[in-house]
Amino acid sequence: MRQAEIAQLLAGADDPGLFSAAEALTRENFAGKVYLRGVVEFSNHCRNNCRYCGLRAANQNVHRYRLGVPDILACAALARELSIGTIVVQSGDDFSYTADDIAQVIVGAKADSNVAVTLSLGDRTEAELAHWRSCGADRYLLKIETFDEALYAHCRPGLTVADRLTRLAALRRAGYEVGSGVITDLPGMTPDILAADLLKLADLDLDMIAVGPFVPHPDTPFGRERPGSILTAFRAMAILRLLAPLANIPSTSALNALRDGAREQGLTVGANVVMPSLTPETVSPDYAIYPGKNAFRAGARERVEAAREAVRRVGLTPSTAVGGSKRRHHG
Repeated sequence: MRQAEIAQLLAGADDPGLFSAAEALTRENFAGKVYLRGVVEFSNHCRNNCRYCGLRAANQNVHRYRLGVPDILACAALARELSIGTIVVQSGDDFSYTADDIAQVIVGAKADSNVAVTLSLGDRTEAELAHWRSCGADRYLLKIETFDEALYAHCRPGLTVADRLTRLAALRRAGYEVGSGVITDLPGMTPDILAADLLKLADLDLDMIAVGPFVPHPDTPFGRERPGSILTAFRAMAILRLLAPLANIPSTSALNALRDGAREQGLTVGANVVMPSLTPETVSPDYAIYPGKNAFRAGARERVEAAREAVRRVGLTPSTAVGGSKRRHHG
């Protein structure tokens, strides 16, 4: 698929055909099963100042928190109890947690269980990444948001696309299943930029690809910008399914932040993963990378059951499997 064709599809040239093809390919490869990933958002401290993110260091209106290793492991134990095959250990770029702290989480989470552990910890060193892999971490999610250098620099001051790509390569060398993704309709993003981004994501041959719409946060420099289009996000998800048939693609919480029910609808246009939060409800509202991130004010058990119900509502089956990379298994 060429960039010009992708741009036309993003503009709505053939929504029925695009969505139908993406849904059929997803069912063919995943047999109507949807993987659940339980997310443990253990710290909302971040050293970065991304202009779109509510956790940015300069935001003084965030109630900051950190969970200790025992608290994180309690969330992992709950994931096992609820038959969730993967936990995602996620934070802002918070270097107060040492390599050994994270190693304890990995080893503890996998003790007496075949649960997969995905890390989403930002820009850690190559030595740390290799160490955590040796401790048993299975996957690492490092979103790039956009490959356009000028837009990236505008959205993520002081950071570069090249550094992000270098780190993705380090993750691949360490043996992780590797995930990345983009935000659709970032302020300054054009259809051509997004089309190029989708092609570049596919070219990276990733195990996991995440795409979600821009949701403005009022306490950021982008707070007054227009929210992203859910339809554009759906088109991007469907295109990515066609470009990367075996990738694990989540239907993100950002969709529901813009419209209730949009996350489950995403499962009909190419997604095969949902990621309910297991973060304790005492702090989960503070992990507000955008408004509505954890808007479902309930305990983790209720969030997981709500996610399973959403899957069933669109005629799919919530899976308890680890849900490893089909791309790897197929060579």
